[in-house]
Amino acid sequence: MTTPLSILKSTFGFDEFRPGQEGVISEIMAKRHVLAVMPTGAGKSLCYQVPALIFDGLTVVVSPLVALMDNQVAGLRTNGVSVSCIHSGQSRDVNVSEWRRAASGESKILYLSPERLMTPRMMAAIKGLSPSMFVIDEAHCVSKWGPAFRPEYGQLSELHESFPDAVIAAFTATADGATREDIARALFRSRGQIIVHGFDRPNLSLAITPKTDRKFQLAKFMEGVRGSSGIVYALSRKNTEEFAAHLVAAGHKALPYHAGLDPQLRFDTQERFMAEEGMVIVATIAFGMGIDKPDIRFVYHTNLPGSLEAYYQEIGRAGRDGAPAATALCYGLDDVRMRRQFIMDDGSKSDRSGDHQIRELKRLDALLSYCEASTCRRQVMLAYFGEEANPCGNCDNCENPPDMVAATEGLQFILATIKDTSARFGQAHIIAVARGADTQRVKQFGHEKIDSYGKAKAMGSPYLQGLIRQALASGHIDMDIQRFGALTITDKGRAVLEGRATYECKAIKTAKTSKRSSSRKSKNEAQSALSERDQELLSRLKAKRMEIARGLGKPAYIVFSDATLIDMAQKRPHSAEAMLDVSGVGRVKFERFGPAFLEIITEET
Repeated sequence: MTTPLSILKSTFGFDEFRPGQEGVISEIMAKRHVLAVMPTGAGKSLCYQVPALIFDGLTVVVSPLVALMDNQVAGLRTNGVSVSCIHSGQSRDVNVSEWRRAASGESKILYLSPERLMTPRMMAAIKGLSPSMFVIDEAHCVSKWGPAFRPEYGQLSELHESFPDAVIAAFTATADGATREDIARALFRSRGQIIVHGFDRPNLSLAITPKTDRKFQLAKFMEGVRGSSGIVYALSRKNTEEFAAHLVAAGHKALPYHAGLDPQLRFDTQERFMAEEGMVIVATIAFGMGIDKPDIRFVYHTNLPGSLEAYYQEIGRAGRDGAPAATALCYGLDDVRMRRQFIMDDGSKSDRSGDHQIRELKRLDALLSYCEASTCRRQVMLAYFGEEANPCGNCDNCENPPDMVAATEGLQFILATIKDTSARFGQAHIIAVARGADTQRVKQFGHEKIDSYGKAKAMGSPYLQGLIRQALASGHIDMDIQRFGALTITDKGRAVLEGRATYECKAIKTAKTSKRSSSRKSKNEAQSALSERDQELLSRLKAKRMEIARGLGKPAYIVFSDATLIDMAQKRPHSAEAMLDVSGVGRVKFERFGPAFLEIITEET
């Protein structure tokens, strides 16, 4: 009898499931609809690929990106799985051939985009095949409350009625409570299971740095991860090119990536990132979702993301192999103003409701609270997703707990200035007035004559910027985007201004740049534990993997993952039977690639 465990071993080469996988697979095998929320790297794909190989009928996988589909398909085919994929990046003849393989029953799994699936013609054709299961990957795109809603994903709500006998299995790495409920309601009318297998990624270090000089701060961080593969996220196309050039000048292998580049150049850049070690991509958020590279050692943000969900998803691209990886974010008040402007503009340019804007603003506020947290960052992040955790010891606040200091007087100076200027100005002008600056703009509005003018003269601008940033995160100050980012006073702030409450904040560093080292462990702990002899063997195995991957035109991990090669170097198998005991070596992969690696191991002995 074919069982999930036997498929796992014979096809994928693993002896046991990862935590959380069996529970999801059991629900699917019992023909119950399921929404699984699992962190990046937890093995979501196996949760539906294993049942798909056991079910009699076809499994249709809905995926948002061509790159994501191609990577999944390439991985399955190297494991000997017959799978079809139809998308716009292939010729009509190829797509027709792929469909025929699926329709004939030769392929057990068919990958489609939501746009192609939901056409009347494709829906009718799929109905004729009586599919066993529909899989919705990146399911957060379904929810109108999610941070990445896509209208074409919303149409997938029709599947439940159109295919009443098919299991619907949805997967995502990021969704808060409201988003999870909305996905379940849309896809299977809430008649199914929601399984949340934790959001914690303990191998990721977390750090936040207030903006001073973005290029200098990026350069300091990069010194700690030199030679590692990683992603640097920047907000604009121009910045991706500037930061990439800056890193190249500093001796790093770096390339820009954004939607404005020629498609072939984007493809070549992605291929280099997947194939070459130590490659850094400086990208807009256009890069990442379709990247299944397990050994990304860092993710660095030069600007504030749109929400905590978006940030979690983006940093989740690091350390998928379970080895230590570093994440860091640099942000300033200009990021906050810009993000709020994006939210307001999105509402005015689309049919999004006012409720959606309010929810997005609250999401941004949650991210600010995370950035300005004085306690363990992992606790703050997991609490947002509804989980509890002990202090992690792997974030900047745990490693260097911030001092809390009294800041009532400084905040009162800022609040008084906001009040005296009628809450019509942004932080730059408020600080100028509070410090008694003699500028044309101050004189233009007669602000040198107000009571609060110069009250904070003894306080430096960097200190006041940090104070405003923390007060914004703590809800003592708000920002009016309708009036171009003007600072306003909340009820909490009014209590401080009137002397009815005091205010404490994290001690604010006022030096030009942070000297905190960003150096992190960047090697897999298992690899670092290898003997010198095993390390030499591992290097030869990696070279062979790269040679094979280039011949196939596929990423190296499609052949074998780093973890598999490390296990191979440690076990040094000398026979087919012994090689099949290496983690990640299934029978088809052994037949295709195993002899070449056995030859190297035999030569080393």
